[in-house]
Amino acid sequence: MRILMVSEDLPGEQIGGLGKHVVTLANCLLHAGHEVEILGRNDRAPAAHAAQIGFEGRFVPGFAMARPGWKEAQTGVFNPFKRPHFARVIGRAIGAHLARAGPVDVVHYHGHLPMTGLYVDAGVNFVQTRHDQGSECLTHLRFRDGAVCDRLAPGDCAACIRHGAGPVRQMVSAIAVSGYRDQAARAFARHKTVFVSDFLRSRFLRAVPGADLARSRVIHNFVDYPRLRAVAAGAPAPSPGRVLLAGRIDAGKGFAEFLDAATRRLPAHGHLLVAGDGPQQAMLVQRHGGPHVQFSGWQDYPAVLALAARAHLCVVPSLCEEACSTTVLEALALGRPCVALARGGMPELAQYALYPGQLTLANTMDELVALALRRLAEPITRATPAAAFGADAARLLPPLLELYAEPLDLLDRHLYPEQRRHAG
Repeated sequence: MRILMVSEDLPGEQIGGLGKHVVTLANCLLHAGHEVEILGRNDRAPAAHAAQIGFEGRFVPGFAMARPGWKEAQTGVFNPFKRPHFARVIGRAIGAHLARAGPVDVVHYHGHLPMTGLYVDAGVNFVQTRHDQGSECLTHLRFRDGAVCDRLAPGDCAACIRHGAGPVRQMVSAIAVSGYRDQAARAFARHKTVFVSDFLRSRFLRAVPGADLARSRVIHNFVDYPRLRAVAAGAPAPSPGRVLLAGRIDAGKGFAEFLDAATRRLPAHGHLLVAGDGPQQAMLVQRHGGPHVQFSGWQDYPAVLALAARAHLCVVPSLCEEACSTTVLEALALGRPCVALARGGMPELAQYALYPGQLTLANTMDELVALALRRLAEPITRATPAAAFGADAARLLPPLLELYAEPLDLLDRHLYPEQRRHAG
């Protein structure tokens, strides 16, 4: 197959989980004998730096995402025209690339603008993967004031751009949110969609009841298991008492709450290592930095894998509802025990544990800290790397390739129960 990957998260010196997923998938497809290119931004690193993100194929700079003065923060409203504008930019870039380079078998978009499919020709075999709650939440996280947000009314979303928004701001933001959700639903009905967890798909239907998701599938995130298996096999023995927290140090990720609750309860041999950066880093370094809590700053992907492979325990303390945590999948693939909060798509990942009790889920932060301390009191788990891993890209690639190849008129065979009832 000739495949065009598209993402506004690439290229970049520091790419998050979405960008890593795109590169992992693209490289896996290349290794399977497919022809793959990545179409991304032209206002960041030049195309010659494709190797910087770990992609083994050709990166094509195709569109700019510079902000042309939308002033949402200044006006205190979500602008109804902003996100459709950028979706149109990406859609036009896809069309221009296909006109220049010739047709492809499939265009696969991974990004933050769910309505992009509306600006891609209906005749293009277009697939998009939804990685977070950005299908219906303009902040993508559904996290506000330190807690998961369960509000569904579009007018309530105004508080995420301006606290204490008055009636006019609420009205404008409600128009933006309602239009955004409607456009996402129309794009999902028009083209194929992958949700990375059942949780994510059900959350969209909660916000947009009756949306036509007949062309959607649920396919979890995956990892390059041969690579992780080699890292695990070659790593030194895990360090007793070392706990790794890796990711962006930001609200919703739970780093501050975990450190606040755990630091004073650490055993003598306990050592917390926080790998990442973000808005809360400086504050947490000042509050907790010391011999037993260290901050390594941002680390590239190989370095993070090496740190995880040597950890006694990996902790993913996200308070927000993670859709499908690649950090958890990596810890499991490396054979390391992991504790996390039972939120979002996290419970779905228990099926990928390599041994009983490898992934332990907690309902509260206090319970999570207690589980972590209990695991630190246990002997280090070090087993021979497993021959296979359920979330290996090679295992989850076939259903994706099947979706790529499936004509749209056959997709109604995969209707979900609520859609079968609607269809009568």
